[in-house]
Amino acid sequence: MIDLLREIDLFAGVEPELLDDFAARATEERLAVGDTLFREGQVLDRFSVIAEGRIEWTRRINGVDVALGEREAPTYAGASNLLTGDSAVATGRAATELRLLRWEAGDFLAFLRSSPAAMQTAVRLIAPIAQAAESAVRQQEKLAALGTLAAGLAHELNNPAAAARRTSAELEAALTTLQGTIPRFVSSGVERREAAELVALQQQALAQADGAQDGESAVDAADREDRLAERLDDLGQEGWRLAEPLARARLDDEWLNRVEAAAGPATPAALEWVAASLTAHSLVGELHESLGQISDLVAAVKDYTHMDRAALEDVDLHDGLDSTLRILKYRLKHGSVTVERRYDRTLPRVTVHGSELNQVWTNLLTNALDALDGQGTIVITTRRAPTGIAVEIEDDGPGVPAELQSRIFDPFFTTKAVGSGSGLGLDIARRIVRGHRGDITLSSRPGSTSFTVALPLDAPAG
Repeated sequence: MIDLLREIDLFAGVEPELLDDFAARATEERLAVGDTLFREGQVLDRFSVIAEGRIEWTRRINGVDVALGEREAPTYAGASNLLTGDSAVATGRAATELRLLRWEAGDFLAFLRSSPAAMQTAVRLIAPIAQAAESAVRQQEKLAALGTLAAGLAHELNNPAAAARRTSAELEAALTTLQGTIPRFVSSGVERREAAELVALQQQALAQADGAQDGESAVDAADREDRLAERLDDLGQEGWRLAEPLARARLDDEWLNRVEAAAGPATPAALEWVAASLTAHSLVGELHESLGQISDLVAAVKDYTHMDRAALEDVDLHDGLDSTLRILKYRLKHGSVTVERRYDRTLPRVTVHGSELNQVWTNLLTNALDALDGQGTIVITTRRAPTGIAVEIEDDGPGVPAELQSRIFDPFFTTKAVGSGSGLGLDIARRIVRGHRGDITLSSRPGSTSFTVALPLDAPAG
């Protein structure tokens, strides 16, 4: 055992007598693959040396166990947590069968106090170990956030994309009808004068279709469609199929009589032709709307990420806030959350890293949405501040308990249930804001929690 301990940097330089006494206090344990050495959020009560095997570190981020890394024997676990009293920031599981040597917390701390060399090594290694863990979790946090945003965007894009696909299929059917009309007119003996009259009636229908619903109630529109369907049935047509586009253009019996007089035996083809023209006209508008929604989403993503722009630029913070809200629209639609924008549009532009600040708005708005749990109000206020401008994001959720408010920006600290958050969102937000020589503060009580971001107008140092 002594030879094993001396392979570990923590015990380098420790007097043989102290190391012998410490080794004598160890107990040996074995863990099977998948067994847990300790869990995220758990306060450790023992120090462990992994004598044989490999341990895997994971952290639960947004409900998913994310692998942070692995360590091969011989190594140790729990030294920094026992020294600082902090709970574990990750879960340690056996990736292979493990042979462990374990000491009670009191025995380990007493050993450190009696060995300045071991204490110095333990203190020296705390920062690198914590930084490595934090760096790994930060990376996974960013990937998890990116995945969440991607899922939301996919959901938002799905509706207009599906509508565009359906519309294009219906438009193809309408165009097929239009293409077959002329041969049917010719075969039915429609002369040039009658054809001109039919074209005029088609143009009348298209003109009336634009804004046809203005001033007409849904009941009146339904009655009009029923009357047209009956008349079309009397003419031997499929009233159930043709009535809707013709009724939408507010066409009446007089118009139908004129079509019948001009088309004669080609009346079925003429009515199909006009109905297909009206349908195609309507579908083009729907397609334009769907593609416009997709274009707006792409523009919001581009603005959110600040693609094709300088890293440091003059921006209107309202643009970033609005694009972030657009990205998070999928969250806002679930439940009954109202967003109030109280923007001071007279505020000057600020020189910032735009995409970084959008991460701040994303974290703050996501926290507000989590606090509201689908019911409540978020108020976004922009105003002038003594050192520049301020952005306040407030929600009327339950608030942050007073005893926890002083720790809300600490790395890995979260008020959410284990696995529901990484505890890094607010820490990342604070780092970004301070990187812009600004500040972020919390004010919370039941029914009102607000985060205020204060930023200078000029560029951050460096």
